[in-house]
Order: sequence, then C-alpha cells, then structure tokens
Amino acid sequence: MDCKGVRYSRHAIERMFQRSIRPDEIMEVIRSGEVIASYPDDSPYPSALLLGFVRKVPVHVLVAQERPTGTCFVVTVYRPNPELWSSDFRTRRQP
Repeated sequence: MDCKGVRYSRHAIERMFQRSIRPDEIMEVIRSGEVIASYPDDSPYPSALLLGFVRKVPVHVLVAQERPTGTCFVVTVYRPNPELWSSDFRTRRQP
C-alpha cells in the first residue's frame, strides 16, 4: 500500500502491545502485504485488510487511507486464527 505517512489509532497501539506486534512488522506488512479485502465505503476513510508474513507468521493489518494526503491510519492488527481463516489466511471460514 502506498502511504505518504502512517499513524496509529489508539486501538491499534493497544492491540500491538497485547499481541506483541512491533511497528516495524506493521510497516513491513503495509509496504509488501497483499490486500485481501477492500472496504471503500468505510468512514471516515476507505480501508483495506492487508495480509503479510513476518518471519513466516501471518499478520493482518487493517489500514484506512485519507486519499487527499495519502496518510494511512492503522486501525487494528492481529495474527489471524487458523480456526477462523482458510489455510492461506486470505479468506474467513464460514461458521
């Protein structure tokens, strides 16, 4: 994702600490991760769910982007649960 700057929501910072996910790992996912879901109608900015692998471990990062400035806002971060996601971590399993 092409971000001109990155800011973190309070929720994202809390989750980073709870889940031991470092800022450099998040930046790696933002730079080289794959968009696995787009939410163009999210407010206040459109967002996307990114999948990246940090040391071979999957990480999901939800990022909203303010279009005029290109600033990205990290909304939340987590390691996808294999029981809830397909084996490639790109698709949520059906209940």
